[in-house]
Amino acid sequence: MPSPQKILVVTGGGRGIGAATALLAAQRGYAVCVNYLRNGEAAEKLARHIGETAIAVQADVASEADVVRLFKTVDDKLGRVSALVNNAGIVDLRSRVENMSAERIQRMLAVNVTGSFLCAREAIKRMSTRNGGKGGAIVNVSSVAARLGGPGDYVDYAASKGAIDTFTVGLAKEVGPEGIRVNAVRPGVIRTEIHATSGDPGRVDRIAASTPLARAGEAEEIARSIVWLLSDEASYITGALLDIAGGR
Repeated sequence: MPSPQKILVVTGGGRGIGAATALLAAQRGYAVCVNYLRNGEAAEKLARHIGETAIAVQADVASEADVVRLFKTVDDKLGRVSALVNNAGIVDLRSRVENMSAERIQRMLAVNVTGSFLCAREAIKRMSTRNGGKGGAIVNVSSVAARLGGPGDYVDYAASKGAIDTFTVGLAKEVGPEGIRVNAVRPGVIRTEIHATSGDPGRVDRIAASTPLARAGEAEEIARSIVWLLSDEASYITGALLDIAGGR
C-alpha cells in the first residue's frame, strides 16, 4: 500500500476513546494502526470500516517485545509513524489502598505507565530529526483523576495518570528540539466501557450530574481534542495538559 504522509498509531484503539480517535484521524487523512490487546473482533471491524489505510495489530503495550513488533509491523505495512496516541490503559475494581495487592499495582503501572514509555520510545526512534525522522506528535491520554487522586476508588489508577502527566512534560522538553511535540489530554467522566471494568457501571451518571456541564462526556469529544493536538493547528503547543472534564 502506498505510504500516506501522516501515519498514526493508536494504542488501545479498538473501542472507546481510542476507536473514536482512530476513526476521526482517518477522516482527517491519517493512515491508522489500531492496536488492541484482546478484542480483535472490534479492532478488525474498525480497521475494515476505515479501509485500506488502516490495520489492526495485536500487542500488549506492557510487553517490550510486543511493542517492538507493533512498530515494526507499522513500518512494514504503513510506513514511518508520524503520530502516536498513547491511549491504552486499564482500571481495576474499586478498592482502598490498604486492600490492593502488589500484583494489581504492578500491572496498573506496567500498562498505564511503562506501556506509554515503550510506545513513545519506538515512535521517537522513527520521528526524531536526530534519528533521521521528520518530526511528529505524541498525545498521551491521562485523566482528571491525576489531580483528583481517586480516593476510595482507585488511587493506583490516579497515580499512574499522575506519572503520565510528568512524563508528558519531561518528554516534551526532551524531544521538542527534535521536531516532536508531546501533549496530554485529561478526560473526566466519559461514557465508555471502562467504568464497568471498575465494577461500578452506574458511576458515569452519578458523577456526571455533579459536573458544571451536568453531563458525561462522549468519546468523540475527547477524540476531537486529541486529533487537534496532533495537527498543525496546534503547532506551537507542547508539554500541555488539557483537561476535558466538563469543568470538573
